[in-house]
Amino acid sequence: MTLTVVGVDGGSLPPGAASAIAAAELVVGAARHLASVAVPASAERVELGPVEPAMAALTGRRAVVLASGDPGFFGIVRLLREHGHEPVVLPARSSVQVFFARLGRSWDDVAVVSAHGRALGPAVNVCRARPAVAVLTAPGAGPAEIGAALDGWPRTLVVAEDLGGTGERLTTLPAAEAAARDWDPLTVVLSLRDPDAVPARGWMAGGEPVPPPGGWALPDAAFEHRAGMVTKAEVRALALARLAPRPGELVWDVGAGSGSVAVECARLGAAVLAVERRADDTARVAANATAHGVEVRVVAGAAPAALAGLAQPDAVFVGGGGPEVVAAVAAAGPARVVVALAALDRIAPSRALLQDAGYRVEGVQLAASRLAELPDGAVRLAATNPVTILWGTR
Repeated sequence: MTLTVVGVDGGSLPPGAASAIAAAELVVGAARHLASVAVPASAERVELGPVEPAMAALTGRRAVVLASGDPGFFGIVRLLREHGHEPVVLPARSSVQVFFARLGRSWDDVAVVSAHGRALGPAVNVCRARPAVAVLTAPGAGPAEIGAALDGWPRTLVVAEDLGGTGERLTTLPAAEAAARDWDPLTVVLSLRDPDAVPARGWMAGGEPVPPPGGWALPDAAFEHRAGMVTKAEVRALALARLAPRPGELVWDVGAGSGSVAVECARLGAAVLAVERRADDTARVAANATAHGVEVRVVAGAAPAALAGLAQPDAVFVGGGGPEVVAAVAAAGPARVVVALAALDRIAPSRALLQDAGYRVEGVQLAASRLAELPDGAVRLAATNPVTILWGTR
């Protein structure tokens, strides 16, 4: 028996859809989709709520599933195939296509993420990290919630309500204002760092890929720093491996100094908060982020007090501060914590604090020696200061 998935775009249907619906024994869809098409009187109608009963009803019958836009784009096609079906797909225009057509804007530079039936946090973190992001929303994960979560990040939202419907409306406003309004449940949201920026010309949809050209664990000289106060490349390489920064996650860099770890995490696609107490170093963090073409939100203040109220992290690097900072970081509950320690007397307390907080703790001492040229052209080994790295995972 044939299972056909029909994309519905407002009141219009793609070619072949009407005949598939007319021949169907069963038509499945949301109430608004069932109301928008001519379902034959002989066909059973199943309104989508819980999906499992609908999946069971499809087996062995000539059926049509109605879905919004392109059902293969964050849509029901994946779920159907996971249940063993091999549907014929008749797509309409996706809501994202329609949205950008209304705006008259190209969108190959835009990352597209979904918070529909998924956690909102990863979608918001992509908005925090990237200059242009389209979000497919859901009740409880819509413009108001996205606007609230972007507090502290300068973002403009373009909200498209009821695209293709009678209540279609496009609204542009600061993210903070979106948090205070009520919205239609059917929305697509565009988050923009700079609404006046010309879309970047690239070669890969969604913006530049990560990791970026040049790799990671960049040379120390790639960062402006204060008298050598920069996390050395060898330490950064291990820290990045244990932090595992990636798109959809938020990383804190606590005691950021030059911000080298923060910048590297941002280059790997994560959203990043850098916490630093020195005013001159906060300026360096911002300058280093700008120099490397990434965004790092800088929080001026001393940890642990400055950590209060910050967005929930997925991973945290502690590059400065004593055990009280480690304790506050562990209390924030990230999945991964990395602590860099030069002082030996802080190793045991930091390890114990992480273990008491439920982390499995491992560690290593790094003592790297770099090649250094002598005046006659020969080379010697120049030792860097040893650093102990602890990492805790949950």
